[in-house]
Amino acid sequence: MISRLRGNLLTRLDDQIEVETASGVVYEVYVPLSVLERIPEHLITEFEIYTLQVVRDDSIKLYGFLESKERELFKRLLGASGVGPKVALAMLSTYSSLRLVKALMEKDIAALSQVSGVGKKTAERISLELADKVEDLADGPDLTSGSLGSSSQEAVAALIALGYSFVDADAAVRVALEGENIGNTDDLIRLALSKR
Repeated sequence: MISRLRGNLLTRLDDQIEVETASGVVYEVYVPLSVLERIPEHLITEFEIYTLQVVRDDSIKLYGFLESKERELFKRLLGASGVGPKVALAMLSTYSSLRLVKALMEKDIAALSQVSGVGKKTAERISLELADKVEDLADGPDLTSGSLGSSSQEAVAALIALGYSFVDADAAVRVALEGENIGNTDDLIRLALSKR
């Protein structure tokens, strides 16, 4: 099991990064939007990321997180019936880890239903299964508070209000974040709209 990577950050794309280890092996790591926006835009050395390797019949993928609590939340989401890596990644792209934990604990079906691929019944099932299994992850500060994390979530919500689907809004914000210096939420929304 690959639990952590340390090396050079080679690329930062709209849904993944590439990390080259000291041995020269390059790993492709899928990351949620809440993580991607906290990764520096320029390529860096001495980069470290927590990973979770998910093996399926047709693929083996690495998913990356900047904090061990994010990785643990991702694992617990995968433990819920009907939640695969795609839905778990969408959940962590839609909300910061602390906000998602709160939504699960409070059984906030309306918030959970905003995630692409999660309908009302699925949201009810996930919250019922996980409400009492994520309480230990509610401690500490919001990992994305005060950073661009909340801005990107607000930008996605604004694009959805303008008629975009979550998938399109999420993709537009990811593209806008790539290689750009974003000052605030309004700038991010403008840039996302201009790139569509």
